[in-house]
Formats: sequence, C-alpha cells, structure tokens
Amino acid sequence: AHPTNYQLRDSANNKQQTTNNKQPMNQLWQQPSIINHTQLLCASFRRWTGRELLSVTGDLEVQAKQLFDAPFMVVSHGVETDPIFNYGNRQALELWELSWWEFTQLPSRKSAEPMLREKRQELLEQVASQGFGTYSGVRISSTGKRFRIKEGLLWNLLDAQSRYCGQAATFSDVEYF
Repeated sequence: AHPTNYQLRDSANNKQQTTNNKQPMNQLWQQPSIINHTQLLCASFRRWTGRELLSVTGDLEVQAKQLFDAPFMVVSHGVETDPIFNYGNRQALELWELSWWEFTQLPSRKSAEPMLREKRQELLEQVASQGFGTYSGVRISSTGKRFRIKEGLLWNLLDAQSRYCGQAATFSDVEYF
C-alpha cells in the first residue's frame, strides 16, 4: 500500500509539492507540476539537439498527456546528491514495473545493476559537461528483469534561466536478457 501522500519533486526549483496519491495514473499528466516538467523536458531536448522530443499539438495539458502516453520511454532525475527519478512516462513505468509513486522515490542509480553503476556515473558526468550524449547500457526492473537500452539519448535539463535542473533520457529500443 502507498502512503496517503507522496512527494512530487519540482526539479527546476528543487521544491517538493505534496499531492494526494488517489489520482489515477492515467491522469497524472493533468497536475501542474507534471505539465511544467513536460515543458522543461521538451525545451531542454530542443535546446541540446535542435529537434523536438515529440511532435506535440494542443495546449500544455494536452502536450503533457502526449508525452506521458508516447510510444517511447522518457525518464528524468533531479539534482539531489543521490539523484531521484522525478519523471517517468507510461512506457518507462511499465518497463521498470513500478507505479509513478514508486518510481519517483527511486534513486536513479538503482536502475542499474551495482556492478554497472560506476560506468553509468561516468556517463552522467560526461553529459553534465557536454549537455547531451548517446548511450547504451544494462538496466534492471523492480522485479529483477534485466534489459539493455540501445541508442538512448541523455541530456541535461536547463530551465529558462539556464539553471541546471537534472538530466533526462529517452530511448525506444530495449532488449531483454
């Protein structure tokens, strides 16, 4: 069972917003913090790559829904000393076999097997200095299923004032072992 409330992390301002967890997962994208985070994800992706993360239409809430329901994985983590995931779209939540509430409490390093965490940390540091980069790597779901991410893209999240807000990744090619 989940606690009555959970913490949504606003990585741009490093604030936490308490939200009632009774809202169904298929409506999470309606929350203002997720709508704002969707805009941060898309704007930062465009800034580093010159491309759109998703061809979106409609108002900001519709865009948040489109990213949440996209046919590829999108995840991000914040700026904590031990960064914690603060976003995972539906495809990512299904891949890691976690609810939104479980995923957004998970330190991102725990998505990799212990023996691969050093290599993952090196990649994160490289991207932090360069802005974005490609990667492949083995990750593990909450039930222990191992999978390889192929041709993932990792990028820094920067707000409108160019402040560092964390990192995000997207990928669509996954191979289970």
